[in-house]
Parts: sequence; C-alpha cells; structure tokens
Amino acid sequence: MAGGATFAAFPNWYATLFSGFYLPLFLILLGLIVRGVAFEFRSKHDNPKWRNLWDWCVFAGSLLATILFPIAFANLLRGVPIDANMQYAGGFFNLLNPYALLAALVVTLLFTLHGASFLSIKTTGEIEQKAKELVRWLWLLVVLLVFIFLITSFIITDVQEHINFFTIVFPVIAVAAILAAGYFLRKEQFGRVFLMTCLTVAFFVLTIFALLYPNVMVSSLNPDWSLTIQNAASSPYTLKLMTIFTLIFLPIVLIYQGWTYWVFRKRVSSEPENLTY
Repeated sequence: MAGGATFAAFPNWYATLFSGFYLPLFLILLGLIVRGVAFEFRSKHDNPKWRNLWDWCVFAGSLLATILFPIAFANLLRGVPIDANMQYAGGFFNLLNPYALLAALVVTLLFTLHGASFLSIKTTGEIEQKAKELVRWLWLLVVLLVFIFLITSFIITDVQEHINFFTIVFPVIAVAAILAAGYFLRKEQFGRVFLMTCLTVAFFVLTIFALLYPNVMVSSLNPDWSLTIQNAASSPYTLKLMTIFTLIFLPIVLIYQGWTYWVFRKRVSSEPENLTY
C-alpha cells in the first residue's frame, strides 16, 4: 500500500528509492512474507520440530524487516549518492555505513522493548514475567542508545540546517516518552510503558520526515541534486485525488485496526481452559 501510494504521489521518489534500495526493500518484503506464512503454517501440524521451524521463521522475518527499515531511513537522512538525473549512483554496501548500522541497532532494541511491553500486558504466567524482566533490562540500554543516535545525527548529518518548531518538538516528545516509560516501569504500570513506547516510535518517525522536509532523498554528491517534494511529485490533479482517497480510506484502516485490537484486548493464556478466544 505504501509503495503504491508513493508511486502515485511521488513517482520520481519511487523510481530513485526502489532502484537504489532494491535489495534491502526486496529483503524487507521477503521477511514480511516469510513472517506471514509462518503464522499460518505453524498451527498446521502438532510436531514440535515443525512448530519450532516456523517459530524461527517468524523471528527471522521480523528481525530482517526490523534491521533493514532503519538502515533505509537512516540513509535517507544521512544522504545517498544521487546524480543530476535523479539516479542512485551507489551500491548496496554503501547503505551499510556505521550511522545506518547504529540506527538499526537502536531501532531493533527499541522494537524489542516495545514488543516485550506489549507481551507484558497481553500474556500471563511465565511469559508475562519474562517479558517484564526483559523490559526492565532493556529500558536503560535503549535510552542510552537513543541519546547516542541523536547526538550522532546532529554531528554527521545536516539536521542543524533544518531546525524549526517541529524538528525540536517531535524529538523532545519522543525522548520524553521513553523517559516516562522508565517512570511507569518503576511503578510496575506496564500498560503505560507500552503506550510510551508507542509514542516514542511514532514521534521518532515524525522527526525523520520533519528533518528531511522539504527533501525526500538527500544527495550526498550535490545538495542541488536532492529529491524534494516539488521535483519528485506528481501533477497537482494526481495529488488532489491522492489526498481525497487518503482522507477517505486512512480513517477506515485506522478504525479497523483499532477494532481488531479491541476485540483481542484480553490477556492470552497458554492453558487451553483459560483461552479467551
């Protein structure tokens, strides 16, 4: 859906991004496919080895996407070799720079913290206790890495040239949320810890796009060759149609997702007699 929307609204961005980032985006898609298939196939056989195989597929597919998404976004922020013809002039290994790998580490641990906090409010017994212990262990590490990443971003990128209200407020909210998660963690309020990690993830994503604006891809070869919302966009008519469709269908998707979480809001137990659904 995101790829289709990008193709319609920003075709030049789509062309440069998907040609230059072809391999990582393909691997992300592969990971998500493997993950989805694993959920379906795991329950088709009671054999422990069969289930263990698909459990590892869920883990591998999730980890692959979790690592590669921040690598892609970090390179958008840092800048990639784009020539005057809006063509990517680098290779796959250009994307695996120290800054992008740091972003991958931070996001992977942040998502692990986020997932563990979710398990702590959705499960019972041993799984719940292990999830809570993981949250306690990860929180401080994530906070330290987040600050290291923010400082590194300020040093090696041109974010200081894009300082405005939003680029200050968004990261402040993100940092405040992850710090608040620690406060609620000490009070054993894991539901609020989960909410704070949700806010942290959301406002870090908003921070990235606020720092990029008006660029969508920064050229490390020449700033004048960067892709912006103007030179990468479709015609005004197409953008108007995309806006209308977004205003109609995005609320529907959000309502549907909210409804599914509401339906499956209760805790899940491993005991058959205690299963709610």
